[in-house]
Amino acid sequence: MAILWPFGRKKKITTPKRLDETEYSSLVKVFIPVDQLTIGMYVSELDKPWVETAFLLQGFEIKTEKELRAVKDICHHVYIDMTRQRKNVATPVSFKQIVAARSIEIAKYGTPPKKSSTFEKEISRAGKVYDNAERVVSDFMSTVENGGGIDSVLTKNAVAECVESVLHSPDTMLWLTQLKNKDEHTAQHSLNVSILSIVLGRHINLSSADLNNLGLCGMMHDVGKLLIPPEILHKSTPLDEQELLIMRTHTRLGYNLLKSSENMSLSAAAVALTHHEQLDGKGYPRRMQESGISHFTKIVSIANAYDGMTSDTPYQRGKTHLEATQILTNLAGTHFDPTLVVKFIESIGVYPPGCLIEMTNGAVAIVIEVHENAKLRPQVVIILDEEKNPVSGRIVDLSKMTTDKLGNVYTIKNIIKAKDWNVDVSKYYQEGLLQKSFSMSR
Repeated sequence: MAILWPFGRKKKITTPKRLDETEYSSLVKVFIPVDQLTIGMYVSELDKPWVETAFLLQGFEIKTEKELRAVKDICHHVYIDMTRQRKNVATPVSFKQIVAARSIEIAKYGTPPKKSSTFEKEISRAGKVYDNAERVVSDFMSTVENGGGIDSVLTKNAVAECVESVLHSPDTMLWLTQLKNKDEHTAQHSLNVSILSIVLGRHINLSSADLNNLGLCGMMHDVGKLLIPPEILHKSTPLDEQELLIMRTHTRLGYNLLKSSENMSLSAAAVALTHHEQLDGKGYPRRMQESGISHFTKIVSIANAYDGMTSDTPYQRGKTHLEATQILTNLAGTHFDPTLVVKFIESIGVYPPGCLIEMTNGAVAIVIEVHENAKLRPQVVIILDEEKNPVSGRIVDLSKMTTDKLGNVYTIKNIIKAKDWNVDVSKYYQEGLLQKSFSMSR
């Protein structure tokens, strides 16, 4: 299964034309694991700089089994250009679906605004913003569960602070969404969906007012679940058919609650009702077609699915970023808006802030900040050395081609699961270890 990663090339777009199986926009490249590569595909980018490899050309068609093995031996994933591969090469089904997001639709969003700050400068303030927003969410959830209403002023203020922080440094707020506490799952999920929605909204150049409205929609999308019987909402095993029907009433319950709340955005009520609708008309509660689903709903539904898939539940282990984005891509065109799936993956990156990565030399690190012009070489903090021994956090900027003690350039091999290495990412924030690492690196 391939995942799309779009890179906007500066190209004048005229009248849009229909895309079929043999015609693809050069605005879109396919991010694909090397085990999905076949002869006839055109490799346009690697997961490491070309100068670190023996390949003479920066971009080539795989013509032989030897060339195929050579790529697989040194890469975990690559980018292929669908416009330059052989016509008889099988096209991934997921790409056929997502290519419905025509080049004109992807390009219309333009280039996202520049970050106005850095992770290091923003992390202290962002932490306070996130903690305050989480308290606001927990408080209104407790109030609703006890029959009360929602304080629209407090929630809107919390969202506004999140928007401001995302505009300063989206990496910082994305990093905080990874610090998941199973005891605070419900509140964190609502907050994380809000932040992920804002990050995507920023990436497609929504106005500040729209970002605030969108963030509120994300924060309120699941409020109806607070009115579902606790024995169903917190059940530790999969729901049976009757329980599932009851659970699905949360969309209407949330809509009715928000619609009756004073000074609450009508958009938030609409998103609460429709965030489980699908483009193919097979969602609920109204089985709406694509044309009837709002832009905000399409954004929140992607953020909701992503955070849900990457979170642990009593009966399901959270998926990695790569696994989750593969699923999103596969469902693009049926469940989710294809253009927005492309932009969402682009907005959080191949190696999003907060994810755990393993280097080719065996070292393990946490991604901190993604460079806009070097997305495959983010800034990271190394926490395990080449022999997997714990080390004091060392900040390494991979874009500067930093070398290890053997003189080899640090290069990412793949994304790994923190629990597999008994790593608690949250402690690097909560115990101030990340801040100390920045101080030591100066």
